Amino acid sequence: MDDSYSDLSKMIDHSLLSPTLNAADLESGIELALAYDVASVCIMPFALKQCAEKLKGSTVKASTTIGFPHGGHTSTIKHAEAKQAIADGCEELDMVVNISKVLSGDWEYVREEVRSVVEVTHSAGQKLKVIFENCYLNDDQKIRLCEICSELNVDWVKTSTGYGTGGATHEDLIFMRKHAAEHVQVKAAGGVRDFDGLLAVKALGVSRCGASRTKDILDECRKRLGLEPINITASGEASY
Repeated sequence: MDDSYSDLSKMIDHSLLSPTLNAADLESGIELALAYDVASVCIMPFALKQCAEKLKGSTVKASTTIGFPHGGHTSTIKHAEAKQAIADGCEELDMVVNISKVLSGDWEYVREEVRSVVEVTHSAGQKLKVIFENCYLNDDQKIRLCEICSELNVDWVKTSTGYGTGGATHEDLIFMRKHAAEHVQVKAAGGVRDFDGLLAVKALGVSRCGASRTKDILDECRKRLGLEPINITASGEASY
C-alpha cells in the first residue's frame, strides 16, 4: 500500500449526526476524531461552536450540516444556517439540495439556492459540500446537479445524507466523478463501513468519505501500515 496514514485518515469526515447522541457521546466523538487525526468532525449544528473550540489548533476541521437531512428548508433559512455555522467556527458546510425542487425540474430555484450558500461560505474563506441524495434521483438529475455545482465552484459534490433509502454506490461515485468538473471533489456518504471500502472509493476518485465507524476503519489502516494502535484513555487522551 503506497498511501501514508494521513493520506487515508484525512479522507474521513467523522460523523456525529445521529439525533440520539448525548453530550458525552459528542465529547468522546470529538476526542476520537482528534486522536485519529481525521479531516473533519461533522457535528449537529447546535454543538458546532463547542466542537470548533475543541478542535482549535488541530488539523481537524469543524463541519456541520445545512438543510439536513431532507433539504426542504427555505432558501432563506439555509442561508441563515450557513451564516450562523460560519459564525460558530465552521470550516466546511454540508448542504442538502431541495430534493423536491430537483425532482420537479425547477433548476433555477436549485441553482439560486446553491449560489446563495456558496456565496456566504466562500466569502468567509470556507468550503461547501452539496448533498444530492442520489437514491431519489435519476441520471439526468444527477448530471444537472453536477453541472450546476461545477458552474458555481462548489468544493465537493456528495452522494447522500446517510438518512435516505440508500447511500453511496460505486456506480454513483464513478458517475459523479465523470460529470463534475475536475476542480470539484467527490464525497461518499453512507455505505463505507470498513477499510477496504475506503480504499475502494479512493480508487474511484473520492477524496472524502463520511463515516461513523472511523475507529474500526482507521484501526485496520494502522494495522496494515504496521503502526502502533491508538488507545484513548478515560480522560480522552490518546496513547500509542
